[in-house]
Amino acid sequence: MAAINKEDLKCELSDFKKDKKIIQFDVKPKIGYVYSPNLIQQCNRVPNLTQRASLVHHLLESYGLLEHVVFLTCDKVDDDVMRGFHSSDYLDFLKGDVGVEDESSEEYGLGYDCPPLENLYDFIAVIAGGSVAGAKALVSGSVDVAVNFCGGWHHAQRDSASGFCYVNDCVLAILELETKFKRVLYIDLDIHHGDGVENAFVYSRKVFTLSLHKYEEGYFPGTGAVQDVGLGQGRNYSCNVPLRDGACDETFIHVFQTVLREVMARFRPEAIVCQCGADGLANDPLGTFNLTPDAYARCAAVIQGYGLPSLYLGGGGYHKANASRCFTTILAALLGEKLSTDIPEHDYFDWYGPSFELNVSKGLRRDENSPEYIRILLQQVLGNLELIASERLGP
Repeated sequence: MAAINKEDLKCELSDFKKDKKIIQFDVKPKIGYVYSPNLIQQCNRVPNLTQRASLVHHLLESYGLLEHVVFLTCDKVDDDVMRGFHSSDYLDFLKGDVGVEDESSEEYGLGYDCPPLENLYDFIAVIAGGSVAGAKALVSGSVDVAVNFCGGWHHAQRDSASGFCYVNDCVLAILELETKFKRVLYIDLDIHHGDGVENAFVYSRKVFTLSLHKYEEGYFPGTGAVQDVGLGQGRNYSCNVPLRDGACDETFIHVFQTVLREVMARFRPEAIVCQCGADGLANDPLGTFNLTPDAYARCAAVIQGYGLPSLYLGGGGYHKANASRCFTTILAALLGEKLSTDIPEHDYFDWYGPSFELNVSKGLRRDENSPEYIRILLQQVLGNLELIASERLGP
C-alpha cells in the first residue's frame, strides 16, 4: 500500500484548523471496529454480496489490524429506532411472511435487486444495529473513529427497498449522531449516487450530503445531477459531483479534496459519516471507474486529518475480493499501519488468486473526465457551495 503523504494534506486542513473550537487528535485516535458474529452472518446474506463480510473480516484479522482497534459490540435495533426513518407500513410489511408472489412486494421495492429474504425484519434490524452502534460509540466519546464495513446501504428509501439495500443504516446512524452533534456531514464515495440518504435530509440544514458518483442516463439510480442541491430550507446543503467513466485516482482525489475543503470551510460539521462503497475500483462488475484502493485510503486520510468524530461504512463493491482489499487498505490508513503487499495465508486465501497481493491495479479504461470537464464541473460545484448560508449556522 502506498504511504499517505501527510505533507500533501496540510494545505487541505489549514483553513479548517484555524477554528479554535475544532478538536484535533493530538495522539493516535481511538478507532472502534463494529463486530458481532451475527452481524457478519446477516451481512453475508446481502444479495450479490454473499460471503463478502466474512472475506473482509478475515482479511483484516490476517493482517493483524484488529489488534489495534476497540471492538464495538452490536445488536438488533428496536422498532423505535427503525421508525426514526422508515415508515410503519414498510416495517410492518417486512415483519410478515414476505414472498415473491406477494402483490405488495413490488410496492415496497422487493423484487429483482432486493428479493425477499427469510426473516427479513431480523436481517435489517441487525444490519442497522451495526451502524447505530458505531454512531453511539462516537456520541458517548468511547472512540474517536468508528468503522463498520457491514454498513453503508445508502439506496434504501423511507418506504421501500432499493439497489440491494433493505434498510438505510446510514440515515439511522446520522439520526443517532444528531442527538449530540449539531451538524453532520455525510460523504458518499460509492460509484452509485447516495440517493436514499440525500432524500432523507433533502430539506435539512443540519445534515450536508456530499456524493461523488457516476451520473448518466440509464445508470442506477439515475439521480445526482450537479444541479440537485437540496430543497426548501435544505437548498444548497446537498452537493452532487457527477464523474464520467474511467475516473482514475488522480482525478478522484483532486476533485474530492477540492470540494471537501470548501464544504468543511462553509458547513463546519461536528461529525462525519463516510460511505466507502468500493464499486469504483477498476474492473468492478457494476462499476465503470478506474480507481485503486489508494484513492479510498487518501480520501479517508484527508477526512481523518480534520480530527472530527467519524464513522466509516462499507457499501458497494461487487468484486468481493477487491472490495475486501479496499476496506483493509482504508482501515490500515486510518490506523497508520503499513501493510505487506503479500496477502497472509488464512481461511479465505484462495479468493485472492492469482496474484495473492493486496494491490488492485488500475485497468486500461480511458479516463473520460477531461481537464476541461473537471474545470467546468468544479466551477459549478464550488459556485453552488458559495450559496450556503453559513452566516445562519453560526461559528
